[in-house]
Amino acid sequence: MKSFSGKLILAGAAAIVVLSSGCASVAVGTAAVTTISVANDRRSVGRFIDDNLIEVKLKTATLTDPQLRGKVHVNFTSMNGIVLVTGEAPSEALKERVILYAKSQNQVRQVVDEVRIQEKSSLPSRNHDAWLTTKVKTKLFKTPNLNATKIKVITENSVVYLLGRVTQIEADAAAEAARSVRGVRRVVKIFEIIGQQPSS
Repeated sequence: MKSFSGKLILAGAAAIVVLSSGCASVAVGTAAVTTISVANDRRSVGRFIDDNLIEVKLKTATLTDPQLRGKVHVNFTSMNGIVLVTGEAPSEALKERVILYAKSQNQVRQVVDEVRIQEKSSLPSRNHDAWLTTKVKTKLFKTPNLNATKIKVITENSVVYLLGRVTQIEADAAAEAARSVRGVRRVVKIFEIIGQQPSS
């Protein structure tokens, strides 16, 4: 796949493997403009744009839905049409409402539901997750046989989720590296495995 060097400016109105072993935020506004680098992404430019629009649409939906607003804390991460939903909802009914939004998007191929039934997490807990994400990303960049720029890292409740289009070698190396970071309770791989060509 050819790589695309450069940045995109997005303006907006308001074989897949999922294995378990062992917080992303989106700014929403009526004229929000985001600068996104796609230089190191294996997705096509069109797919990259679609994924980012999916995330914005879903975040907007949960923030504006009267039944969900202020009651749930959920995050959406889209990678090549695979949407990971993480966070907390106080009831099964509200969780199902969140997941239904994700499944209703035209460009979504699969939804990975990792929403927990509980009250919203605390700010210290979210800060700890952000700290773990930073530690895992740093570890990935130091790991041989791995191009860390191809992998998204999301942490919720000390569980690390790894997403991306990667080779099997990269998937195994990334999971092993994430598991070695102190404080990580579990690693979940949500990878789309591609051919075994070297990282580029």
